Amino acid sequence: MKDALRRSAIAGSWYPGDPTALAAELDSHLRRVNMAPHPGRLVGVVSPHAGLRYSGAVAAYAHAPLRGLKNVTAVLVGPSHRFAYAGVALWARGAFETPLGQIPIDEELAGALLAASPLVLDAPRPHVEEHSLEMQLPFLQHVCPGLQIVPALMGAQGEAEIDAMAEALAAAVPRSKRRVILVASSDLSHYHPAATANALDALVAEDVGRFDPAALQARVSRNPEHACGGGPTVAVMKASLALGARLSRVLRYADSGDAGERNKERVVGYLAAAFVEPA
Repeated sequence: MKDALRRSAIAGSWYPGDPTALAAELDSHLRRVNMAPHPGRLVGVVSPHAGLRYSGAVAAYAHAPLRGLKNVTAVLVGPSHRFAYAGVALWARGAFETPLGQIPIDEELAGALLAASPLVLDAPRPHVEEHSLEMQLPFLQHVCPGLQIVPALMGAQGEAEIDAMAEALAAAVPRSKRRVILVASSDLSHYHPAATANALDALVAEDVGRFDPAALQARVSRNPEHACGGGPTVAVMKASLALGARLSRVLRYADSGDAGERNKERVVGYLAAAFVEPA
């Protein structure tokens, strides 16, 4: 897999395939972000991964604070929708491509994560058609000049995978020569009426807002339908705590019925949050 290029699996469907149209849609979402600056150093974020027309307004809240940060590495942690396996699969070399260009892998940090845990695997195959990490890339490319990434997919979201990823991040990130931002990719409940979905999602938002990864882990273990990326979210919360974050901010919540066809009978929930080391 030396110099491997992972080409887009969803450009032209989940988001515009034309770079000019894509940049315009990203800007339209970013212009609507209205929030106070984070009171300290941003360590990690939670961002949804549905099609841009549905979740882009929420995802913009996770990515807007990164505007202008240069030479950042984003470690992307998301769920594998197509492959089931034990452990966490990295795409450890080469680059990912979107209509906005190629994004190099931070191979040094990827290697450190692989060395930190036997459950963190050099396994590119699950990434080829997966959308959960790719949906973060256009925003990140658009706001962060000199971006590099480390893509990580959880094939299972059990305690072993969560702790392995969190501990590997806690061990490897402090040794990185680059600024590192952790990105948990997760949608919330799926295909309930809006009132039911909003009630379920409020419980997740409460756990995130309290910065309580143990409570969220217990919740998604009892009922995985609370979040399709519950494991990645818990792993990023735990790693962010280990890396100095003490403040959790829930930035935005909406459901798919707030966009697109505005169907409130079967919605998907979206959350943006940030984990911050106080100034």
